[in-house]
Amino acid sequence: MTSTVSDIILTGATGAQPPAGNFQITVASDAAGLSAYHRLRHSVFVGEQGLFPVTDRDEHDDDPRAVVLLARSFDGIDGADRGAVLGGVRLHPMTGADLGWWRGGRLAVARDARRGLGVGAALIRAACAQAEAHGAIRFDATIQARNEPLFRRLGWVPRGYVTVRGTPHVVVDWPIARCRHLAEAAKAPLGPLLGGLLGQDEWRGDDGAPVPGTDVIAATDAIVPSMVERDPEWAGWCSVLVNVNDLYAMGATPVGLMDALGARDASFAHRVLRGLTAAARAWDVPVLGGHTQLGVPAALSVTALGRTGRPVPGGGAKPFQRLRVTADLGGGWRPGYTGRQWDSSTHRTPAELRSLARVVPALAPTAAKDVSMSGLVGTAGMLAEASGCRVILDVAAIPAPASTGNGTSVSFADWLTCFPGFAIVSTEEPGLLDPVGLPGFLTSAVCGELVPGEGVALRWPDGGITEAVATVTGLGAATAPVEDAGAAAERNPR
Repeated sequence: MTSTVSDIILTGATGAQPPAGNFQITVASDAAGLSAYHRLRHSVFVGEQGLFPVTDRDEHDDDPRAVVLLARSFDGIDGADRGAVLGGVRLHPMTGADLGWWRGGRLAVARDARRGLGVGAALIRAACAQAEAHGAIRFDATIQARNEPLFRRLGWVPRGYVTVRGTPHVVVDWPIARCRHLAEAAKAPLGPLLGGLLGQDEWRGDDGAPVPGTDVIAATDAIVPSMVERDPEWAGWCSVLVNVNDLYAMGATPVGLMDALGARDASFAHRVLRGLTAAARAWDVPVLGGHTQLGVPAALSVTALGRTGRPVPGGGAKPFQRLRVTADLGGGWRPGYTGRQWDSSTHRTPAELRSLARVVPALAPTAAKDVSMSGLVGTAGMLAEASGCRVILDVAAIPAPASTGNGTSVSFADWLTCFPGFAIVSTEEPGLLDPVGLPGFLTSAVCGELVPGEGVALRWPDGGITEAVATVTGLGAATAPVEDAGAAAERNPR
């Protein structure tokens, strides 16, 4: 492992005591504050420690995305009377394109503020919070070995040991659990709740369920009641979208829908059904029947029926196969759901929406799942769990939108944890040619692999690997894959 001085967090003898209340940490927003920080850095790194012969400035100081946090003394109760800069720290993204990888560096604390006040510890905590607020899913640093106990107490995890200019250093990671927390909130209760209920163990963890003795696939999804209340037309549209996606993920052709709707009154029910009807017409799937009840809290669930002679399992992957993501990157955030729900469908024509039925047949996968509310990483974890494997995702290869339809940038971390509208995670044997016959508005790329083990790890451009999620649902692996890779290739060779 190699490191450069420009990557290093360096401190004086930082105390670990909590702040005494006579300083506050803010983002440097004026030239005077930045100048004071640079003077402090120079005095520590050039004058005191001699790590740089002339200047400690580097290219990251000129990156407009870099953030500097300052610890400043103050006298006023509300912090309005700011005084001297007691310390500062810089954090910045590590890649030109947003991949959610940030690094901390240039942590400097004034000599007379290094004991008792806890300035260094407070700056480190603030940098962690700031990195996560900027969409970091990896945040690391290189520190002097003598400061390792402090970073350990603050929750950082050592990853390796290096020597920089004759001085021992430690590479440390701040564990960011964004993907894990989402997966736990959305899926973790499923194993304990449903483990004894599911009878078709070979389809455990799938998006839909084959009806025994038929070629029918049934899928059911409920919409979160708060979403039905807040955005009833969108809820109605999504009730069709998510169910059709579940059928598409198993290679099934939709043949009908059944809905169950609860609403406070007829006017509200009409708004929900308006969205549901529009979506059913767009995908050309008839509503066969259902149930509507008024005078009750908002509730909406839809069951979709489809047909296929060769359903694709979500648990059919094996170690050493490739993982592919195929997604519609067009569209933008649904108003009111920025960072959580990507709308790739309402601007598509009915013909484009129906063409998505070709995706899984064209991929001819050994396993496939559509990306659900657990996000892309969580869904990859569900596929891995059902397959009894571990997924390693190559972060830089994951298809992601650079911006929304109106030009707004899209955080990579948001993309990994949002509901993306239409995205399929699939697996295939290595060495296959790229699929043909995919709708032209989709983006498809191999961006990972399956290996023995469990969970999902992220592999970064520097070769570093960070853990993203472990067990997602607790439902365990499917007992026997329904279709092996040879059968999948025979169905649609490429």
